[in-house]
Amino acid sequence: MPRYRLDIEYDGSPYAGWQRQRGQHSVQAALEQAVEAFCGEQVSLRGAGRTDAGVHALGQVAHLDLAREWPADTVRDAVNAHLTSAGETVAVLAATIVAGDFDARFSALRRHYLYRIVNRRAPLALARRQAWWVPKPLDAEAMHEAAQALVGKHDFTTFRSVQCQAKSPVKTLDRLDVTRSGEAIEIRATARSFLHNQVRSMVGTLKRVGEGGWNVSDVKRALEACDRSACGPVAPPDGLYLVKVDY
Repeated sequence: MPRYRLDIEYDGSPYAGWQRQRGQHSVQAALEQAVEAFCGEQVSLRGAGRTDAGVHALGQVAHLDLAREWPADTVRDAVNAHLTSAGETVAVLAATIVAGDFDARFSALRRHYLYRIVNRRAPLALARRQAWWVPKPLDAEAMHEAAQALVGKHDFTTFRSVQCQAKSPVKTLDRLDVTRSGEAIEIRATARSFLHNQVRSMVGTLKRVGEGGWNVSDVKRALEACDRSACGPVAPPDGLYLVKVDY
């Protein structure tokens, strides 16, 4: 039974998130339906990360097993054809035959996320669901300085959703960089794994720093509090992208 790795891009705006959910349309369900339409098999995809409703992906990874071996390009093209005909905003960038012990979730070494903020007075017309519009001026350098207080191994309870199902709040954040280019602010985060809402919670806290309401010491205190109520506002899902997964 061959195993296939799928590299996937999607606009998460129309979906209830990656994970299949009863009564709601998800990215996982859209792909599974496209696979069944292609080859008649009911499959269960395992994704590298369970992105939330409205969150996008440039490089999500999933795997599935098929009873029959198909050329990898045929799998990619056929699944994409059915996704397109169904009006889904999902595309399979590549399909690859992999070893039977490859696991899109548990074989992952690092996950890379990007959060996009557009910092300008005028509202968004074209990127309304692809970025967070913040009209108040933000100090990206101050945001980057404060972000470094979160890098490393910490108890991230403050930045963890109360609905998070992870066994431990302790994670190692390898990177949290904030850069500006014109009106665009990009926040890039890298870790082996993240807690539920961790990136969006950190971004909302850094926005508070960018506006001048908080400084580095405030961020450190919030982290050390290990208390969800100490967190800044959670950033909306629109600006978050799963960029890449390392194996």
